[in-house]
Amino acid sequence: MGKRVIKTIITMLAMFAMIGFGTNQTEAASVYTVKSGDSLYKIGQTNGVPVQILQSMNHLNSDKIYPGQKLSLPDSLSSSDKDLLARLVTAEAKGEPYAGKVAVATVVLNRVDNPNFPNSVRDVIYQIDNGYYAFSPVANGEINKPANAESKRAVQEALAFRGQGNGSLYFYNPKTSTSKWIFSKQVTVKIGNHVFAK
Repeated sequence: MGKRVIKTIITMLAMFAMIGFGTNQTEAASVYTVKSGDSLYKIGQTNGVPVQILQSMNHLNSDKIYPGQKLSLPDSLSSSDKDLLARLVTAEAKGEPYAGKVAVATVVLNRVDNPNFPNSVRDVIYQIDNGYYAFSPVANGEINKPANAESKRAVQEALAFRGQGNGSLYFYNPKTSTSKWIFSKQVTVKIGNHVFAK
């Protein structure tokens, strides 16, 4: 098995263990009663839980759910980590389209899931590499400003789609970036003024 597959399995096992025993990072699983018009995606987005985890936790073989059905919901990130991630999105994607905000949050989550980066949201956001913060809002203090509602929603959506997408690990604005190294990375998507890459 590849490193990513092994790390994903370990992460899932750890999450299930935290659900069972409770920790500061993850609250105990809660139960959600499916309402008319719900979908796994909508439930996942609202609660910040990847659809794949919802399916796995509830032993679902498809996306079909029905009103009245009871689903177990883990809290995939602590509220403080969600707030920190939303503050980063607000600072990094100011003026960018909503899809760009989701993509910025996804980059952080992809780094958490990648063995070449720290394995927590906080450690990824505050990572220092070669004497520089990985994200400029940490260096310039913008990370300390409150998150806006759209960025909070973008974080929830990124969590719902966690593990899916193009695997972006970086983003940059080609008009302002001074790093030649970043231009060597494989482009995954362009959204607004940002280029996303891996």
